[in-house]
Amino acid sequence: MKPKKVAAKKSKPKNKNKRVAPKKTPAMTEVMESGIIRWRYMTVLAFVLLLLGSLVARVAYIQIIEPGTLIKQSDMRSVRVHAVRSARGIISDRNGEQIAISVPVQAVYADPKTIFEKGDGLQDVKRWHALADVLHLDRDELIHRIDSHKHRRFIYLQRQVSPAMAKYIKELKLKGIGMSSESRRYYPAGEVSAHIVGITGVDGHGQEGIEKSFDKWLSGSDGSRKVRKDRDGRVVENISSKQGQQGKPLKLTIDQRIQAIAYRAIKQAVADHRATSGTIVMIDVQTGGVLAMVNAPSYNPNARDQLQTFRMRNRAITDAIEPGSSIKPFVVLTALETGTADEHTIVDTGNGFFRIGGSRVRDGSPVGKADLKTILQKSSNVGVAKLALGMPLEALLGTYSSVGFGSMSGLNLVGETAGLFPNRRRWSKFEIATLAFGYGIALTPLQLAHAYATLGNYGMDMPLHIVQGQTGGLEPKRIASKENVAKLLLMLEAVTQPGGSAIHARVPGYRVGAKTGTSRKANSGGYSDEYVSLTAGLAPISHPRIAMVVVVNEPQGDEYYGGAVAAPVFGEVMKGALQILNVTPDAAKDN
Repeated sequence: MKPKKVAAKKSKPKNKNKRVAPKKTPAMTEVMESGIIRWRYMTVLAFVLLLLGSLVARVAYIQIIEPGTLIKQSDMRSVRVHAVRSARGIISDRNGEQIAISVPVQAVYADPKTIFEKGDGLQDVKRWHALADVLHLDRDELIHRIDSHKHRRFIYLQRQVSPAMAKYIKELKLKGIGMSSESRRYYPAGEVSAHIVGITGVDGHGQEGIEKSFDKWLSGSDGSRKVRKDRDGRVVENISSKQGQQGKPLKLTIDQRIQAIAYRAIKQAVADHRATSGTIVMIDVQTGGVLAMVNAPSYNPNARDQLQTFRMRNRAITDAIEPGSSIKPFVVLTALETGTADEHTIVDTGNGFFRIGGSRVRDGSPVGKADLKTILQKSSNVGVAKLALGMPLEALLGTYSSVGFGSMSGLNLVGETAGLFPNRRRWSKFEIATLAFGYGIALTPLQLAHAYATLGNYGMDMPLHIVQGQTGGLEPKRIASKENVAKLLLMLEAVTQPGGSAIHARVPGYRVGAKTGTSRKANSGGYSDEYVSLTAGLAPISHPRIAMVVVVNEPQGDEYYGGAVAAPVFGEVMKGALQILNVTPDAAKDN
């Protein structure tokens, strides 16, 4: 077989117009690589310079133009401001005896984040149960409360913990449990002066009584201390401090010795007569200062579990009652002032019944024809009703108003009421008659005591006050002539003598003037079968020093008249007060 002929390839003719690249030499390659490196170098350098310039500009902006932002953020992490509590002012009685003071205590708090991150959490259950027990908290509730706030740094567990409890808590050595100093109000007099002094809350501010009325005066202003702490909570720098202003002390007109006697007597009377409550108010006639104000039942302000509403109410200023016959002296005074009667005037009370339209007024026992002294001594409803109907109504209402009925006392105590003062355009004769023996008008025990204090000061109304030196800027004013009031005082003295309704209010060695009262309590349908027993009076009559009102609310049993229930309490407390104040006896030896 013959081999095939392979045709020879013809080479294509070269394009004469195509440009042939020159052959690279080593020198040319070195130049090209050097240019690329330089361009990259300049780009990187420019970027670095731009970045550096931006950083410098940012630093300059932060440091020069707006430096406060970072400082603020730093301070938020490390600077703490601690309040430096100022001591609350001491409350004392007129003799300087302390009745409200502040004592150092501790507040127990938890740091849940520290408990779970740096401590052993809640693993040691026995110690956590011991903490709950000493704080009087539910064990499971305490553990749940901490466990449910794992990421928080602060929660209060208990405020105002005693030093003994705080010492025990420290010995438990629980990680994340701390204590801070604070103060707690302590009342040495306890329930004796609770209604006057009041209480403070856990924040140290007043909630009742003097504590609330004079809270700004007693509180002062807290100071502060700014410190810097490290991450472990240790103080590394004291930055600044602000001095606080201590609370100012308060001195009351109350005499704690008399207060104690009055409280013991009214508490016993309430128990003996199974009464709902009782009140005593005593006023210094010459100054208008309140010497005593007590109520039963009371409460211990040092024991928070006794803070029930019915115990905490200061009935001397909150409860308005119809005064009954204790208002009759002011009807007699109006008769003397208007000239419609004098000490020799005889009023015919008949057989003890006085018909007015379809109603009638009656006496407990017939008095017959009687002068003003006898009308008061025998407490004749018919007698004062006829006196009231024989004088201008505006004069009687004016007397009631001028002695403080229907007005606030000016003591600025929490919860005070103005009572019920009638304001009608038209009055029936029967309404005027009942107004004369204490129905249709409601007074607080404080108002009634203030009115009798005005009588004791011979018609000069002294502004009431309970803080020494603070009378509210009011000036004494005369509401009746001295001569007529002096006559009335002698009539009141006869009420405590044999034959009078207030004989049990007498005090051996002293001349006492008093008036009893017994009023039925109103209800929605008229009047109920419950009574209020009262005795109001003054001593000594020769130169009155003390005015006092005793109220026993809803006494049970056969004895419910003011002369049988309230008058003995009046005599007992008045005797103790006169002796404590060292008042010279003014009665004859055989009295």
